[in-house]
Amino acid sequence: MSYLLGDKVAGEAVLIDPRGADVSVLRALMVENRLRLRWVLRTHEHDAMLLRESSALATLGAPVIERQVPRGVILFGGEQVQVLATPGHTASCLSFAWHDRVFCGGLMAADTCPYQPWPLQPEGMWDSVQRHIFSLPDETLLFSAHSRRARVVSTVQEQRMNHPWFAQASRETFLARARASASPPRALQHDEPVRLQH
Repeated sequence: MSYLLGDKVAGEAVLIDPRGADVSVLRALMVENRLRLRWVLRTHEHDAMLLRESSALATLGAPVIERQVPRGVILFGGEQVQVLATPGHTASCLSFAWHDRVFCGGLMAADTCPYQPWPLQPEGMWDSVQRHIFSLPDETLLFSAHSRRARVVSTVQEQRMNHPWFAQASRETFLARARASASPPRALQHDEPVRLQH
């Protein structure tokens, strides 16, 4: 999923997990809303399997954040996004907290990412979810990079109660299941719609 966050008063925006295939639509949304792109924020990447992603995103002309930043905060307009180190899906996964929502990329995608269909770092995934997601208020909105049952938005409470890998699981049970499901990642094509947030 590609997410656009905008401060319409200041005329600045950030993109979270923009897909190369969405660049023209995202540009049009920014022009229509009179927004200047300040940052491209990536929760994770699979550029080794999506060979044109990096070059497509480079055409956006904004700095790309895909590793933890020193103070853990990104500013755009009068807004700020908190940067959380949430390894698990991949080794350097990030999540981005903004107001009452967290853009968690593949963190909750224990088995739904077509490029990495199992946790690369199961221990890190468990710890990241428990420490950075399940510690949040129940009503916090979670925006994923990968859909489960055609949904990409849920709440912390929904995930605590219903996530097929985390709900009612112990750390040991989760790790055993993750290790049993590990297999080499496969590259697939996917088309998912763009979401606009402001």
